[in-house]
Amino acid sequence: MCLAFPMQIVEINGFEARCSFKGIQRTVSLFLLQDEIIQVGDYVLIHVGYALQKVDEEEAFSTWELLDQLALNESDYA
Repeated sequence: MCLAFPMQIVEINGFEARCSFKGIQRTVSLFLLQDEIIQVGDYVLIHVGYALQKVDEEEAFSTWELLDQLALNESDYA
């Protein structure tokens, strides 16, 4: 199973972007999105260091909410 996390782009340098997710920052590749217009402030789905898809803010927050709920449920079984 693969899992991609939504992150917000905070800086772009060529095909690399600095992205942020709940205080965590990562440098990711934008190579797979080179045919799209990507700007600082956009949200993208990240998997193993690559931005796979641009998503809107509502979808990003909805995904974060779901991931938070999963984490809370997981702690019930630990």
